[in-house]
Parts: sequence; structure tokens; C-alpha cells
Amino acid sequence: MIDWNRIAELREEVGPEDFDEVVELFLQEVDEEIKKLSPATARDGLSEKLHFLKGSALSLGFTEFSTLCGTGETALSSDPAAPFDIDRLHATYQRSRDTFLADLPHRFAN
Repeated sequence: MIDWNRIAELREEVGPEDFDEVVELFLQEVDEEIKKLSPATARDGLSEKLHFLKGSALSLGFTEFSTLCGTGETALSSDPAAPFDIDRLHATYQRSRDTFLADLPHRFAN
């Protein structure tokens, strides 16, 4: 669900002093974008939104969520009417987010 090696790499890349800010920005951006998606949302541009979410998720190690976004992106790129479970997307993100926030303090405790 979470690629902790990727998170350690990101922390190394940005530095421990800026890491919390990067995490906060990531979560804010994804929270805002995912709130815009609902089963009733128009499907126009959904593939592009999933592409954005996939990239954001990869940068912070949310592998399961990123994979789900990528699968949807690919399917919708080929067929804009392809079925895609937005409720599952929300649930997967929330589970990933909760796991990340619960485990993060223990992963990088000094």
C-alpha cells in the first residue's frame, strides 16, 4: 500500500527540514482533487485527473492508490465510457492516507 523506500528517498531529496511541508502540500492537493470526484461527476477529463492523481501518489509512495489511478487512466483513455469505481478510488486513497499518517512518525523517529 505504501512504498516506504520511496518516502525515505523523498525525505532525503528534500531534506528532513522540508519534508513535513512537502507531505502537507501533497495531501492538500490530493485531498482537494479527490473531493471533486464523485460517482455523479461528469466523466469529461477524468482520465487526466487520474493521471495527475497517479503522479502525485507515486511521488509520495501511495502505490496501491497510484496503481488504481493508472488502471482507470488507461481504461478511460481507450474508452471514455469505460466503467470506473470512484467510490473504490476514494476508499483506497483514504486507507492509504490513514496508514501513511499513522505510520510516518514511527518510520522517521530520531
